[in-house]
Amino acid sequence: QQQPAKVVRSVSRILKAREQSEGVGAKVFRTVGSLVDTFDPFLLLDEFHVKPPAGFPDHPHRGFETITYMIEGSFKHADNQGNSGTIHTGAVQWMTAGRGLIHSELPATAGVNRGLQLWVNLPAADKMVKPAYQDLEPEDIPTYEEEGVRVKVIAGHYRDYKSQVSMHAQIVYLDVEMQPGTSFETELDEEYDG
Repeated sequence: QQQPAKVVRSVSRILKAREQSEGVGAKVFRTVGSLVDTFDPFLLLDEFHVKPPAGFPDHPHRGFETITYMIEGSFKHADNQGNSGTIHTGAVQWMTAGRGLIHSELPATAGVNRGLQLWVNLPAADKMVKPAYQDLEPEDIPTYEEEGVRVKVIAGHYRDYKSQVSMHAQIVYLDVEMQPGTSFETELDEEYDG
């Protein structure tokens, strides 16, 4: 079987994060969120830095998935369907809002609680699925390492490393850490946009 030709894609633009207020007393740095048609299925990407008493009290979600990746500290979550839990440094919470729920996210430690939250649009056929959660502890995240490069596979795959997350919209979400003087390449299927 003939392998498809590789297509090298260049960076089309670099987005600078905009600081803005969200929730109650919380600040986020938003890079994706206003040019949705350009980044489909990605709706939003925020980096948050939150200290108590700030946070994100009860708010609705519907028709998409949120992926929260904790970089530092801990966040606790709860919803109106009785689900609750806490994610810590290096862990991931994947929430499928589906047909909808009321959800809160609040700092669980006194210091800075920092992470990333990515919103992924659900395909039209999955908009009304039952809400669900998937939690990954740091040791559950496949990690590839070679000379000065570490790749954590949050969603999708990298080389022979595949995330355990079950997804409605097929995406690749990698945390790539590089030492000075190293480089990184990855292959994405042609249908991937961002």
